[in-house]
Amino acid sequence: MLSEIIFIVEPDPDGSLTARALGHSIFMQADSPEQLRDNVRDAVRCHFPAEETRPKVIRLHHVRDELIAA
Repeated sequence: MLSEIIFIVEPDPDGSLTARALGHSIFMQADSPEQLRDNVRDAVRCHFPAEETRPKVIRLHHVRDELIAA
């Protein structure tokens, strides 16, 4: 049983957000942070249908690139 599953969340060039699970074939896209959280929960439930094997915690790791002048 997994205690935690981690998703890397990044902004998409079209203005939406993408999330991909580390170590699992789960990927989704959403227009808002709230929608992304709902989509991630639903995807985890579908990927792990049995509650006893489902991760207990979903961690969203937000990645943001920032450029600064040298």
